[in-house]
Amino acid sequence: MTTKIEDQDNGRNEYEKLPNQQELEKELGDYLSKKYGNRIKILSPVMLPKGDVDDIEEGRDYQNKKGVPEFDMLPEELEAYLDTFVIKQNDAKAVLATKICTHFNRVNYLNKLSVKKKQSGVGMIKNNVLMIGPTGVGKTYMIKLLAQKLGVPMVKGDATKFSETGYVGGDVEDLVRDLVYDAGENIELAENGIIYIDEIDKIASANNFIGHDVSRTGVQRALLKPMEETEVDLKVAHDPISQIQAIEQFRRTGKKEKRVINTKNILFIMSGAFGALTDIIKKRLQKQGIGFEADVSPTEIPWEIMKEVTAQDLVEFGFESEFIGRLPVIVVFDELTRDDLAEILKNPNNPVIVSKRQDFRAYGIDIKFEDEALDRIADIAVRMKTGARSLVSAVEKVLIPFEKHLPSTDIKQLLVTPELVDDPKGELAKLKESCDDPEHLARFERMRKKELENLALFIREREKDFKNLAGMAMNQERRELIGEIYLRTTTDINSAFEDFKAMYRQVRDEEILLAEKLEISMSFDESAVDELIRQSLDSNKEPGPLAFYMAKKLEYGLKLVKDRSGIEHFTLNRDAIIDMERYINKLLKRYYRQHFDENDKLIVNTDENE
Repeated sequence: MTTKIEDQDNGRNEYEKLPNQQELEKELGDYLSKKYGNRIKILSPVMLPKGDVDDIEEGRDYQNKKGVPEFDMLPEELEAYLDTFVIKQNDAKAVLATKICTHFNRVNYLNKLSVKKKQSGVGMIKNNVLMIGPTGVGKTYMIKLLAQKLGVPMVKGDATKFSETGYVGGDVEDLVRDLVYDAGENIELAENGIIYIDEIDKIASANNFIGHDVSRTGVQRALLKPMEETEVDLKVAHDPISQIQAIEQFRRTGKKEKRVINTKNILFIMSGAFGALTDIIKKRLQKQGIGFEADVSPTEIPWEIMKEVTAQDLVEFGFESEFIGRLPVIVVFDELTRDDLAEILKNPNNPVIVSKRQDFRAYGIDIKFEDEALDRIADIAVRMKTGARSLVSAVEKVLIPFEKHLPSTDIKQLLVTPELVDDPKGELAKLKESCDDPEHLARFERMRKKELENLALFIREREKDFKNLAGMAMNQERRELIGEIYLRTTTDINSAFEDFKAMYRQVRDEEILLAEKLEISMSFDESAVDELIRQSLDSNKEPGPLAFYMAKKLEYGLKLVKDRSGIEHFTLNRDAIIDMERYINKLLKRYYRQHFDENDKLIVNTDENE
């Protein structure tokens, strides 16, 4: 196998000998055996002609063909989005929504500006964030929500790995490369992603009891350039995959390609618990005579004091001043109380209850939770002292016996009551003996209705935000429809709302096509659209085809009405969808009774009782 190389200096054509497929496999096999032993084996790949490979490359479905997604959100909109998922943490939500929103708006602005005028970006200060808070308060969850909403790739790393690898900074650059993978190999999109590093307080050198920890200081310094701006090579010696990709690229093109990712627009977010930081802050405040004189128990961290943190406190904690200087935004999270944990469980968007609904729905079982039962679960969780993370363990502790036994029975409804939380095994035995108990069924039905009411209330309280997203009028029926979608699809409210929007759009799109498919001009009013969506949910049919089916069935009757009345266009309401025959009969009855007054004006009798 030979590759033609054009020498532009002397215009001569030379041929450089490259290894054939067997030689290449042997070389790669030897390399991988030395590095990983016998755990990895080379499988012969399918060698495609150059044209076929190019076709595959061009057809790859990337997450986004552009760099930054079209981003036009405002800080208050982003904060409102977080409010639907995250309980408490009002200060943290406000700061994060504002600074992250500003970061991506600024990137968009500079990208547009650079088309007209070159921007060097030298000296630009990024809104890198340092988050401080106890475990289980939602730090990681909030960043994942933001990345998902913004449509940018996000990768997460653990700072404790950096000092364990044996080579300083390797993992930092690996995180940058992981962004490319998460972005579907779209480098431009990856260059506008988010890198989240947890347990950052563990690399503070002052936490080493022996003395100054050079390795931890080295990790901090290795992070300095990526946090500001540097270029990271995507091809690395210790990564056999990147080497194989480089060889394949050279085989196809005859050129060496240097692929790099620039970190100028990558947002770095660090987080940690920083338990020992309170002592440093307290000493400083006492020297300043501000108060906090009471002794603080070492097992109880006064998180309110954390909100007084300064950059100098963090330097004393063990961070390099240059490192802290690249984290201009500091966010302190609140500790969660028992009431907060209960409120999290009652939020329709909380992943704990949504996940359990999905678990039981996988067996065809509909599960519902009474409010008092959720309060009892919060009581269990607060004793575990791991914040919101303890909610998962508490729920599992209560429900595992039911998850094990109910799939083997004919029981398809489970109501989680306070009695069930207090005595899971006893209540399971009762349920298996009398699953058809009328009182139990009635209690389940009452909870179903109450759940729909709570969902409608949740939507109404955030109606302004939903209106901004939907561009459509909201009413009680639509709130209930969104609640039905939420319960049937076991998803979060925001996703249910997006599903409702998609169904609404389907009906309206089909409405446009009716003029081409039918001989009668007709459209749907809002009540008809809502009824089509409801019937779509009940019948498990797509609302678009269902709208055409209904219109087609009405076509003949409407033609009769048109022939007798001369009406050219019909606007169908809910009655037309619910009972077509009755609707047509009413129209015919109305126009059969039409008569002319003395001035030959058409009078239509609209009294439906006649």
